[in-house]
Amino acid sequence: MALLKKSGPKPPRDPEGRMPLMEHLRELRNRLLIAIAAVAVGLIVGWLVSGPVWDLLKEPYCQTPQAQQLTGHCSLTYNGIFSSFFITLKISLMVGLVVSSPAWLYQIWAFVTPALYRSEKRYTLTFLGLAIPLFALGAWLCYFIMDTSLTFLLGFSLEGTVATISIDDYLDYVLIMLMIFGVSFELPLLLVFLNIIGVVSHAAIAKHRRLVVFLMFVFGAVITPGGDPITMMALAAPMIVLFLAAELFMYLRERRQPASEFAGLSDDEASPLSDDDTPIDDHTPLDTPVDASADGDLGDKRP
Repeated sequence: MALLKKSGPKPPRDPEGRMPLMEHLRELRNRLLIAIAAVAVGLIVGWLVSGPVWDLLKEPYCQTPQAQQLTGHCSLTYNGIFSSFFITLKISLMVGLVVSSPAWLYQIWAFVTPALYRSEKRYTLTFLGLAIPLFALGAWLCYFIMDTSLTFLLGFSLEGTVATISIDDYLDYVLIMLMIFGVSFELPLLLVFLNIIGVVSHAAIAKHRRLVVFLMFVFGAVITPGGDPITMMALAAPMIVLFLAAELFMYLRERRQPASEFAGLSDDEASPLSDDDTPIDDHTPLDTPVDASADGDLGDKRP
């Protein structure tokens, strides 16, 4: 006779999000599948709109004088029979990741949020709400000045030569520049986060302000592939403005917080003892007899 498994009510979910390891792995698997499915749907959408997206991406190059030298109109080259297919697939994947970002970002959030406290959830939502516009602002600025940067870089061609730029090289250049500008605009937000959790103080930032500004100019000169001054300034100047805004936020935040009584002590200086002589527990009488039999080690053992 087959034994039927009794189906009872499922155990209540732990309000603090604790679960066995296998449950965590199963939840991670399910959320990864949902995220991959969302990206796949976004990939299909990206394939359908890949033509207009490509026209938008190549517009900065078409604004350069060098784009008209080869055929009289804006044109890029590619090599290989399957190159055009993979280029279209790359553009579609870019669009798919952007279109499906609400879905896979939510899956990441839903997987991580049970382990966070309420204050940590609030800070996470605030930082996520600021990180997306900052990244978009950096990408837009990159797109806005990319034609000037390309004109500067392609202006070093020798006399009598024509630049034949492949679509792969140009697309990689656009992706790298968009990512660099977008991620660079997140650095001041990271600085604010480190200040909130107590890793970096405003005093330390104010002390090294000139060095940080200088390093931002160096970062803008090194991280941009072309190294031209226009792209460097376009990256460094907004970063400096955001850095100063982050420093102002840290100053106002620390000013609102009450100063600790031990704030003036150095790391190797001991804190003073308290003069408070209030008993620890007023309800416990001091003349309570001690039961020596309860602790044999404390009893007076005489022969």
